[in-house]
Formats: sequence, structure tokens, C-alpha cells
Amino acid sequence: MSDFATRRTMMVDTQVRPSDVTKFPIIDAMLSVPREAFVPLEKREVAYADDNVDLGQNRVALEPRTLAKMLDGLDIQADELVMDLGCGLGYSAAVLARMADFVVAVEEDGDMARDAETALSENGVDNVAVITGTLADGDAKHGPYDVILIEGAVEHLPESLLNQLKDGGRIACIFTEGLLGTVKIGYKIDGNVAWRFSFNAGAPVLPGFEARRAFVL
Repeated sequence: MSDFATRRTMMVDTQVRPSDVTKFPIIDAMLSVPREAFVPLEKREVAYADDNVDLGQNRVALEPRTLAKMLDGLDIQADELVMDLGCGLGYSAAVLARMADFVVAVEEDGDMARDAETALSENGVDNVAVITGTLADGDAKHGPYDVILIEGAVEHLPESLLNQLKDGGRIACIFTEGLLGTVKIGYKIDGNVAWRFSFNAGAPVLPGFEARRAFVL
């Protein structure tokens, strides 16, 4: 049997801390949540690798460094409402749940949503609601949100999602152009979102976030 607890500590010590992520809530959450419980059974052995974990359907659990640095940029507070968009099998939602007041985890794939719900329940996470719905639509019903975390790359970001962010809120996502991925943090001030470059990272483009292709005759 693999000693996942040791690997979890190693992940934090070799991937998270060296990436200048030192905030206690992030370190504590990533040391506490068993990442292996939120990946497909056959991927458990690579759950703590410094890479995205393939969840199938061209979806991934973001590599620990990427997730940690996005969380660092978002500076989530204990009384905040967070939308986790594209939660996959629920790892990010479980991490966010330890940092925020409540998490709305949106997942388009019905099987993934069910598996996420099961894994979260089995691990005693009770402040996350898993919503099955179109990712690009978000979940306006339970918003507006203090923080939105998008768990994958985007080529095009729908305006309707930015409207679900509270004034003073923050959003993090990986913008992709070709092979290059850039993580930016957006700050909503007076109804407008101002973006700031954070770091480079890669992930597959989420369904519904592809660039709008111009139709040419």
C-alpha cells in the first residue's frame, strides 16, 4: 500500500512551497486533502506527480503547483463564497472548502459530477454543493461570488460569467493562445474586470470556452 500521506507532504515541500506559496490556509488545505481520493482509481499512483492528472474526456486535475499559485493569487478569505468551475472529480472543491465559507462546484460531465459528490461526501466535506450544468453558463442562481476559479484553460471567456462575480471579487483562469498558457487574476472594480498576469501554466481548453471561430466563405 502506498504511503500517500508522505507523498502529500513531499508535494507541498517540493512543488508548492518552492513556488513561493506560503499562505497558511493553502498549505494547510493541500496537506489535509487526500488528492488520491479525487482522481480515477488507475491514476492514484500519479496523484502527487508535478503534472496535470488526466481525468478522461480531455479534462485534468490541475498540477499542484498551478492550483496552489492560482489560490495564492485569489487570496480567498474564510467568509467568502467561491464558484469552482469545472471541478472534475472534486479535488479543487475539497481544497477550496477548507479555505472558504462555501463552494459551488460546477461540473458539466454527469459522471464526474456524481463521482465528485461521492468523493466529497466520503471525505467529510460538507460545505460544497456540486451542480451539474454547462460550464460556460456558470451558476448564476447561487451567485454572485466573491471568487471564481476556472479549472482549465479558456480561449474565450463569456461575459455572463464575469457578471456572476461580485464587485471587489477575483477570478483566476488559464488563458491559452496556441500552446502557451497564461494564468491571470481578474479583479472586478466598478463593474469592470482588470486582469493581471500571474504565471505560465498549461491545461486543456474547457468545453464551451473555445475561441469563437470566424466563418469564412
